[in-house]
Amino acid sequence: MKTKLIKVVLITLALILAALHPAAAQNAFSPDTGSPTANSPTHTDRSIAYHNGPVLTGTQIVYFIWYGNWSANLSQQLLLAEFTSSLGSSPYFQINTGYPNGAGQAPSGDLTFGGSTADAYSHGQLLTEADVADVVANAILTGGLPLDPSGIYVVLTTADVTLQDGATQFCLSCCNLHGTSIVAGSAFRYAFVGHPARCPSKCAQHGSPSPNGDYAIDAMVSWLAAVLSEVVTDPNDDAWYDRYGLENAEKCEGTYGTTYPVTNLWGQSAQANVKLGYRDYLLQQNWVNGKKGHCAMSVSQ
Repeated sequence: MKTKLIKVVLITLALILAALHPAAAQNAFSPDTGSPTANSPTHTDRSIAYHNGPVLTGTQIVYFIWYGNWSANLSQQLLLAEFTSSLGSSPYFQINTGYPNGAGQAPSGDLTFGGSTADAYSHGQLLTEADVADVVANAILTGGLPLDPSGIYVVLTTADVTLQDGATQFCLSCCNLHGTSIVAGSAFRYAFVGHPARCPSKCAQHGSPSPNGDYAIDAMVSWLAAVLSEVVTDPNDDAWYDRYGLENAEKCEGTYGTTYPVTNLWGQSAQANVKLGYRDYLLQQNWVNGKKGHCAMSVSQ
């Protein structure tokens, strides 16, 4: 994850390089490994370019690690698991098929939920990015989750847990992030999605009332969808990102497109923009890449 400050420096450097030597400006950016807060500005004036790295093809298996104390939040766990189970092959996630590798092989737009395990604060309430990777590694080594070459391991935290690693800080510079690490000699992919109830003004972007009657988990669903899109199109931070270092879902943060009214569990009127399974959600849009790239909820929009 690059912080806002780092992004400003990168953009300024690129503008200077562009003025002095236009070709050199293309090398002034590095990819972003996470997502800024919902208050960060989006950049939709440039398409995403391919930087020769791999993308994830085939069906990806998503595993959850419930970090913290989720014992009183079973309904929230169910909502997140149901969402992930219905996300694969949806028109929304099919947007990611527009990001092929150098051989023309693209993400399938398919994923499935592979199960979960719990971790009751093994690394405390203040995590670093290395801690996130270690939480996943421990879950694999202790048999809580399998070591799956098609796996994406997502650490979902309760509201009393935060992440701070140098300039990267949950709620201040990011609401999620992703990366890669190694366990037992094998590489694995991990993601972190923090609990928006910790900082509603930053990461609970659409507030309350929300489609499923839980503003924090409804927002968490949106950040989860975003980071999964980023993992499959830019798993190692060297594939698809734009001149600002933004990955596909990052370019559309805080945008929702056309919405429709729903009545949530509590009888409240809320807004949604997609129905997956029997639930309605309000997801941040994803970037449909191309000469006239744009934010949308499906390729056809």
